[in-house]
Amino acid sequence: MAFARNIAIFTVTLSLLVFIAFFGRLPAFRSTPIGFLHRLLIIHIPSSLRSLDLYFTNGRITSGSSRLGHYLMYEKHPVVVIFFLGLLTGSTALFVPVIWSRLPLHHQILIPLILPLPYIFTYLSATRNHHAYITELNHAAQMRCYPYDRILYYPGNPCQTCLFIKPARSKHCSICKMCVARMDHHCIWVNNCLGRGNYRWFLALLLSTGTLLAYGAYLAYMIISPLAKDHYETYEHWYKYELDPTADPSSWLTYLDMKLHYFLMFTSIYLEEGGLRASGVGLLALLTWPLPLALFGYHIYLIWVGMTTNESGKWADWRDDMNDGVVFLGQRRQDTLQSIYQTLPEEEEPRTTWPLESRHILVRTMNGEPPQNLPSRIRSVAKEDSFQRVWSLREVENVYDLGFWDNFREALK
Repeated sequence: MAFARNIAIFTVTLSLLVFIAFFGRLPAFRSTPIGFLHRLLIIHIPSSLRSLDLYFTNGRITSGSSRLGHYLMYEKHPVVVIFFLGLLTGSTALFVPVIWSRLPLHHQILIPLILPLPYIFTYLSATRNHHAYITELNHAAQMRCYPYDRILYYPGNPCQTCLFIKPARSKHCSICKMCVARMDHHCIWVNNCLGRGNYRWFLALLLSTGTLLAYGAYLAYMIISPLAKDHYETYEHWYKYELDPTADPSSWLTYLDMKLHYFLMFTSIYLEEGGLRASGVGLLALLTWPLPLALFGYHIYLIWVGMTTNESGKWADWRDDMNDGVVFLGQRRQDTLQSIYQTLPEEEEPRTTWPLESRHILVRTMNGEPPQNLPSRIRSVAKEDSFQRVWSLREVENVYDLGFWDNFREALK
């Protein structure tokens, strides 16, 4: 029983650490306990260990681990993809043969249909990027996809590596060594950048992986639950009369303690009754299925508000500056659109097919005073004396937000 409980505790802890390590850096978690734990795990603890390593080994351990970490996180390689698919394959090989004979026919038919989906969508996410990478051949077409909003993106900014003007919503990926159209982020799980052309397959990967894990957890529960049912009454009697007979049943501490013991005991029972192959994989699926589905939900939210992961970080920076009172909102002149196309070279800001043009301009100042001596690229399109201090992003128009369904159709391109 103690061994099974230790496995349960280890699995829960590992799942929590994986979630914090990979998702704690998202702007949505920046000011939450998850963001704090991410900074503690990624920045503060390594910094303390680095100081100890410098004292004892003159930094040799830190240097080697730093090179390994840089390779894993900032180089293009298939290691994480192999780990992900290997874990999925190994878990399937352990789990399915043990429970197969106990499954009803409709589950035996359903498993072969949903099991290949994460493999298919991983392949598509990793290879279908010919529309995402910007090259000399498609640069002119990419420039006509989105307008510059003069909040997140300004015209005339060249990529120092690719040596052409950056289209709106694009970003140069230092890992892929190319500019990516409608850049969302570089995903180490598929060893590729996600942008225009393969973002839809990434969404399908998240949904199919989360669904598969949830389905595996359900199958484990369905098979093992009848075997563990006889232990429930015995455990309830043990908790009430042997663990702590003096505990106040109305106390929330007692309630939390009871729930924790229930979870650990039931987990131990499931592991003992089902064995490590069925129960262990089922428990791992139970604890990890919320991760891809939560990330899928986050990306649905990004689609709803009309932004990418890359843009959410930019908007978060604006929000932080607004909280400091150093951001001013200006109105664009009514004749701005015509003046742009008459004064700027065609290659810097061509006409786009996008149905909206931004009416707002944001400016941050160093001292919190109204902006003075604005750059020509802002002064030429802004109404004079129209800048007012702004405190919330709700007051700023996002030109890339067309409404949920139009945003969703755009994300699937």
